[in-house]
Amino acid sequence: MTFLYLSANTMGSGDDTLGQKLLLSFLQKLAESDEKVDVIGCANSGILLTTAGSDALPALEKLADKGARIATCGTCLDHHGMRDKLAIGQVGTMEQTVAIMTQADKVIHPC
Repeated sequence: MTFLYLSANTMGSGDDTLGQKLLLSFLQKLAESDEKVDVIGCANSGILLTTAGSDALPALEKLADKGARIATCGTCLDHHGMRDKLAIGQVGTMEQTVAIMTQADKVIHPC
């Protein structure tokens, strides 16, 4: 199983605008590739990728269409008052994250 863990809405650190462009490009290229992603987990500022208005939604939709299950941290959504803005996938738990991370054959963590 391949797990894509998105713990931020940027790739790398430093310039956030550049980091957002890099992560968006990564997600688009991943969605266009033959790489199979089974589960996508979003936490911390990574929740901004799965909520209303995100530029990443088209790439995430492509990944979901290819079979990826998407889960966004419920605690994170509640902390930021964004549970009602979740636009793709389901609300996930830390228990699910632990189980998936410890069982995954591959964890991709670009953030």
